[in-house]
Amino acid sequence: MTTTPRTVAATPWGAVSIVLVGAFMALLDSYIVIVAGPAIQADLGASGGELQWILVGYQLTYAVFLVTGGRLGDLYGRKRTFVAGMALFTLASVACALAPAALALIAARLVQGLGAALMLPQVYAVITVLVPEQGRHRAYGVLGAVMGLATVGGQLVGGLLIGADLLGSGWRPVFWINVPIGLVAILLAARLLPESRAPLARRLDLPGVVVLSVALFLLAFPLIQGRQAGWPWWTWACLAAAVPAFALFVLVERRTATPLVRISLFRARSFAVGIPLVLTIYALLSSYYLVLSISLQDGLGMPALGAGLVYAPAALTFFVFSMVAGRLVPRYGRRVLEFGAVVLAIGYAVTAAVLIGGLPFTPAVVIPTLMLQSVGGGLLITPSLNAVLARTDPADVGMASGVLSTAQQVGNALGVALIGVVFFHAFDPATGDRAAAAAHGLGMSSVFTFAVASVAAVLVYLLPARKD
Repeated sequence: MTTTPRTVAATPWGAVSIVLVGAFMALLDSYIVIVAGPAIQADLGASGGELQWILVGYQLTYAVFLVTGGRLGDLYGRKRTFVAGMALFTLASVACALAPAALALIAARLVQGLGAALMLPQVYAVITVLVPEQGRHRAYGVLGAVMGLATVGGQLVGGLLIGADLLGSGWRPVFWINVPIGLVAILLAARLLPESRAPLARRLDLPGVVVLSVALFLLAFPLIQGRQAGWPWWTWACLAAAVPAFALFVLVERRTATPLVRISLFRARSFAVGIPLVLTIYALLSSYYLVLSISLQDGLGMPALGAGLVYAPAALTFFVFSMVAGRLVPRYGRRVLEFGAVVLAIGYAVTAAVLIGGLPFTPAVVIPTLMLQSVGGGLLITPSLNAVLARTDPADVGMASGVLSTAQQVGNALGVALIGVVFFHAFDPATGDRAAAAAHGLGMSSVFTFAVASVAAVLVYLLPARKD
């Protein structure tokens, strides 16, 4: 008579922890290299364009191949695909650490992004398939906490490693650090991670892979490169061409017996609303932390490590409330997400009011508002990931996870592109007072993120209201 509680509690945390390591590594490498960028450029003599490719090449292959990575997990096994992705990521990290020139580092970063694209969809798939429904909210809460720590940890770990200059190796430890972690994760995955695959999956939809990869490239590449390039004509041409490319993909998938993405997934309101919600939320995260980092370093003259420490209280707050959300959602359902979305929007509004209102721009001023944002983000972000996949058929969880991961990456790129326009238009250090200029730029960026967070709040109210 006590078997039900035992079943509910039987979350396989060993297996879940292993895939969470993959999620942490994939996200950490999106941010840690930003801190290392100046040291890499000085050591390798990289041009501005080469440095940009070192930073964004990883994100490009990562974003383009996430859906394919999810489908490969369905076909060949999520454990096998995760281990293959981790091995490729680890080997590419070795190549990055040993790179003798900028072009070699760019090539290794592209391969590293491909490894991450194989890993990350398996994280969502493993949680959805292995964790009992009653425990899934808590597992996603831990996943969200890990993602938040990776986002902030990239700034902190990068700053620490660059500052330590271990054995005179400069920036190279930011890649070497992946190697022992990756090797241990591979060994543990081989032992503890059970295999699973979609029972009806038969073959990879190669035409779908090609068309979707082209469509995502046409969308992601100009978003990633556009601001740095000054938005030349080809960025707009790529964005315009992405529309018929995606339309062609839908047509190809409707005519394929074994599609890369089953279009019927979008018939479920949780998925049809949840994917735009995730895209909107992730348009806030990376973009806002990026302009905050620029404001702290270029505006206040703080070193990378000092700027990273400003994030620490917000990271801890996000971690705590992500875990709290995992306990609250089973009881209160969508209301937790609604409250989180409102608090997140208020957090951005308060930041804008403080900075535009004339208070001096100091860490002591922005840390409390960042913590308020993290309260809302912790209650919203991780439950939203579960909301997208909660009603997905296990046979489709790999492709659904790939679409979810892609929405996160496209949201990141879109947010960075848009907030970059707002921030750099408002940030005018030529006035002489760099701190005031940074305060104005961050304040106007906060207005932008408040507007985006308000859109996210509306989308939350369109999700199914049933308690999961």
